[in-house]
Formats: sequence, C-alpha cells, structure tokens
Amino acid sequence: MDKNKHKTICRSRRKTGIRKKVMGMPDRPRLSIFRSANHMYCQVIDDLTGRTLVSASSREKGWDGTGGNVNGATKIGTELAAKAKGAGISKVVFDRNGFRYHGRVKAFADAAREGGLKF
Repeated sequence: MDKNKHKTICRSRRKTGIRKKVMGMPDRPRLSIFRSANHMYCQVIDDLTGRTLVSASSREKGWDGTGGNVNGATKIGTELAAKAKGAGISKVVFDRNGFRYHGRVKAFADAAREGGLKF
C-alpha cells in the first residue's frame, strides 16, 4: 500500500474514534481543525444544528504569512479566539481531527487558550 494512502486511512480511523466521543452542543460547540501541508483551517461548529458559528484560516483575505508552520498556527489560534469572543463563545470542545497533539496543533490550541477559549 502507498505510504500516503496508509497515513490517510490511519488518520481517518483516529478521527472516527474521536468523533464518537466529541460532540458540539449549543452551550459548548466543537472546535475542529484541519491542517494541510501549507495551510491551516479551523471552525467552531454547533453539531445539533449543523452550523459553523466562527471560522478562521490561513487562506482568508488579508492574511499575511503562512499557515504551514508553528508561527502561522499561533496567529490563527489567536484570531479564532478573538472572533469567538466576539460571537459570545467562551467554552468549546477541542476536536483535533485525528492529528497528533504536537507542533502546529499544539501551538494553535495554546494560542486559542491564551486568547480566552476554555477547553
């Protein structure tokens, strides 16, 4: 089996296991992240209504820098926390989406916590 295909299959299995336990409610929505090689995307989602409440990514208009490194992930975490505070969201459930909690994922989470989100 191709190495990249194997990595994708393993990540999707981890993601399924996480999503069995993590559910976004109106009082505590789900903070989901996705990281690609060059960019990072994050959303705060209410799973009961299926709505995205707040989102931030390194592909947004006016973004300077890259989302493919730890510094970019920190900026995105700070930006998302500010948007969430503006929308009245302070508590979330963190969904790392099958990615290991290190590097960009950890930097994003730490920046979001410093910005005022609790998870």
